Amino acid sequence: MLKFNSKNTPSKLRRGLLAGFATFALSSHCYTALAANLSQGPQITKAPKLILVLVVDGLPNEQVQRYRHQFGEGGFKRLLEQGAWFGNAHQAHGITVTAVGHSAVLTGAYPYQHGIIGNNWFDPNTSTSVYCTEDRQHTYIGTETKSSDGTSPANLKVSTVGDELRYATGNRSKVLTVSGKDRGAILLAGKTGTAYMLMKKTGAFASSTYYMNQHPAWHTAFHASKPQDRFYGKQWTNVLPEHAYHDDAHDDVVAPANTTSSKRLPYTYDSASGKPDAEYYEKLFTGPYVDELTLDFANAAIDGEKLGNNPTGATDILGVSLSSHDYVNHTWGPESKMSHDHLQRLDRLLAKFLNNVDKKVGLDNTLVVLTADHGFANVPEFSQSIKRDANRLDGNKMSAALNQHLFEKFGVEKLIRKWSAPYFFFDYSKVESKGITRTELENTAARFILNYQGVASTYTRTQFEQGQVPNDRISRLVQRAWHKQLSGDLMVVVKPYWYFGSTNSGTSHGTPYTYDTNVPLIFMGKPWFKAGAYSNYAEVMDIAPTLSHLLRLRLPSGSEGRVLTETLK
Repeated sequence: MLKFNSKNTPSKLRRGLLAGFATFALSSHCYTALAANLSQGPQITKAPKLILVLVVDGLPNEQVQRYRHQFGEGGFKRLLEQGAWFGNAHQAHGITVTAVGHSAVLTGAYPYQHGIIGNNWFDPNTSTSVYCTEDRQHTYIGTETKSSDGTSPANLKVSTVGDELRYATGNRSKVLTVSGKDRGAILLAGKTGTAYMLMKKTGAFASSTYYMNQHPAWHTAFHASKPQDRFYGKQWTNVLPEHAYHDDAHDDVVAPANTTSSKRLPYTYDSASGKPDAEYYEKLFTGPYVDELTLDFANAAIDGEKLGNNPTGATDILGVSLSSHDYVNHTWGPESKMSHDHLQRLDRLLAKFLNNVDKKVGLDNTLVVLTADHGFANVPEFSQSIKRDANRLDGNKMSAALNQHLFEKFGVEKLIRKWSAPYFFFDYSKVESKGITRTELENTAARFILNYQGVASTYTRTQFEQGQVPNDRISRLVQRAWHKQLSGDLMVVVKPYWYFGSTNSGTSHGTPYTYDTNVPLIFMGKPWFKAGAYSNYAEVMDIAPTLSHLLRLRLPSGSEGRVLTETLK
């Protein structure tokens, strides 16, 4: 403690010190008052019995807004009217793909922390390809498992809201997730939840030995009648009158003849064998029926696990990732009639599901969150038709051209160890032995790639490591996506409306542009949220801290989002 003798201290200094202590005392008083006011801010009136997290794979926010006038009662319309929804919400990182987006939802973390940097990536230490949720120590239950199949969250480096909830309740809370994709379920479930994913070979949902040794009785009962086979021979046709689609892109643009996307509505679900098989089950993903099956399974889980009616009174979490919109948009683009119709069908499925939740748990007891893992670019041919500079960029051809340029510059062959979009990995040892620095290699490669058709910008390992990345929006997003131990040495960002691909049709996602980052974000629950449209900037990363605040939980370990206090009652 600071001490001074008033008799021996000059009067001017003494007056200054006394004034300082008075100011400190006043500041302390103000801080105490501020803390008291903050403690009287939004307070949770009751804990939800169920937190329902809905993730629509590959749903751009603009589609929700563009087609909202056609939604029926009880689905998206209920969420938009009764919920707090953000029109300016984003997946705020630079590599907008399924695994990264799903990781963000309940961790509140960016890729540089949570460690899921893509659906697949190249491990520079082992020189092998890594799938985001692969774990060779575990297998699917009752189903053939390949070495690269997704069976556990081993690669996820941080905790989720579900993990923190189970920790806080002594594992009394249940966390269960379901998806058509393994990564959609596993990365929502976190380390301590339970994930179920649809098997493409059998059309059945399965978990893995990471979670349990055998499936529960309700799971067996659900599959007893083979519900996945009931769609065989069915056609996907318009749910709305034909004139409702007049503003959509023409089929000849998004599904031209002699391309992989040439099929149009009506779309028949069958197989060459004439009976349900792996070909048929895989077909189901492109259209409304996998989503219907997923929601049916989620309903069975609510009953089987008593989700939202936990005998201990603890809050449960149910995560449902709906995979099919991603497949539809990849095939035909978000501007297509097919995508438009699929969203309308999904709306009707969500209405039915939410009505069931209301009957079994009560929507006043349920906190609902709806978002998406990423948006989508338009099909390049459509973009070209409205005078945009758009196309597909073949990364393998670009890699070959760069390798040749580096050979001509340095006289060393195969300086690229691997191209794994959007990264180049270099073999630094080959140039260092010749007295060429890493920075020289990176800069030479970056200059060449910047002049390559379809490329907007590049970022080198040195830039990332030394904090030399520019302070603009795109650069901030790619910085968050780059992981020091896992990511590559040169990152490539394509021009707007371009994407990495080598097919002759369809489209994709993965860029830091707003059509890929802007996704729906809606919270619904009368006891907790003020309904309305919010224009504030928000991120998917804000879901985790907002839920943690309401549940009075410790924040997930990598969470960087903010609590969306403007929505709270």
